[in-house]
Amino acid sequence: MRYGEMYLQHVREIGERVFREQSDAMEKAAAVMADAIAAGRTLYAFGCSHAGILVEELFYRTGGLALINPLFNPTLMLNTRPVTLTSRMERLEGFGREIVASSPLGRGDVILIHSVSGRNPASIDAALEAARRGAYVIALTNLAYSRQVTSRHSSGKNLYQLADLVIDNCGDFEDAAIAIPGLEQKVAPTSTAVGALIVNAILVELVAKLVERGIAPPVFHSANVDGGDEYNQRIFAEYRDRIHYL
Repeated sequence: MRYGEMYLQHVREIGERVFREQSDAMEKAAAVMADAIAAGRTLYAFGCSHAGILVEELFYRTGGLALINPLFNPTLMLNTRPVTLTSRMERLEGFGREIVASSPLGRGDVILIHSVSGRNPASIDAALEAARRGAYVIALTNLAYSRQVTSRHSSGKNLYQLADLVIDNCGDFEDAAIAIPGLEQKVAPTSTAVGALIVNAILVELVAKLVERGIAPPVFHSANVDGGDEYNQRIFAEYRDRIHYL
């Protein structure tokens, strides 16, 4: 088997494990989000550096839900230079709290926080501040990884210990997946590929639950089809009080 095929097989195995072991948690996440939307509240997502890729995956795209608000900060994104600044800022205690505090997130909202190791202060502080504001906190993390590393936060806790609901991405320790003979360090992470599967599976369940309740979910059309821009503009107009990224 070629190494690329080994990676494909490994990702497939992790994905299948996720659906065996995490389906209840994913279903719960979708239900909590549906409850929030039905109650007139909204959704948020946060992640640092590569963990933030899943926030981008959920945000403002074809087939995506317009009510998912990203919490971005330029110094935590991968176009920052030097890129090592993202690591320093992710470890700066109090920074995640300020990011959440600068948003409209409040009681009854739901926030999904993605952090693979779950040990860095930015995500931990985001969870603490979101909980203080009365939001429901969902952590997407790697439990095998997080349970083997110490917290970098003064609380001594990792993200999974602070969330209302935890979803395990079932990845390998350190996230890298494929061992190549002659090389000590494994190659190729799985958290992005599997994480995208997880968040989109939650999204599908969430939208289905809204439809079952008779709620028309504001799902984006492609801006590259005729009428797509006009349709999306109607969504923005109807939900402008719950969309905070315009």
